Amino acid sequence: MTALSVNDYLRQHIRTVPDWPAPGVQFRDITPLLQNPKVFRVLIDAFVHRYMDRVLRPDVVAGLDARGFILGAVVAYELNVGFVPIRKKGKLPFTTVEETYELEYGSATVELHADAVQPGDRVLLIDDLIATGGTMMAGKKLLEKLGATVMEGAAIVDLPELGGSARLRASGLPLYTLVDFSGH
Repeated sequence: MTALSVNDYLRQHIRTVPDWPAPGVQFRDITPLLQNPKVFRVLIDAFVHRYMDRVLRPDVVAGLDARGFILGAVVAYELNVGFVPIRKKGKLPFTTVEETYELEYGSATVELHADAVQPGDRVLLIDDLIATGGTMMAGKKLLEKLGATVMEGAAIVDLPELGGSARLRASGLPLYTLVDFSGH
């Protein structure tokens, strides 16, 4: 038996759900990565080991609603840094800043507490998947409105054919992803 790379090991535990939420869509379900304790540890360790390096170590981890909360909170805990949630509009109880972005059909708005980060904070922005990049771009803009620097965007899955990762990189945001589903 040959040893698998971490990326291939994680890929084996991502479930593809055909025709969900609409016909023709191949939904990449990360739930199996979270259900198995060994797989979940490999996933989290892949991020933690990268960001333990002093050059890449953030001051704060920001997670995008909602699966970015799962990853971001655990990564922040392991790095011994703070965690801040970027939520869908209307979910945060304190003074917020907001950013609206375009979806395929319509728009959405995300919010961040106005005191979530400090000017100059180096922030790791994390989510489960990059598709069109709209949510991550909105999160980046929110953090920058508060004076933080988004040092990198991270996700488990990149769907490069949808253009999000290229769009984010073109905006100057370095990206780190673990599994690429090109051509699917």
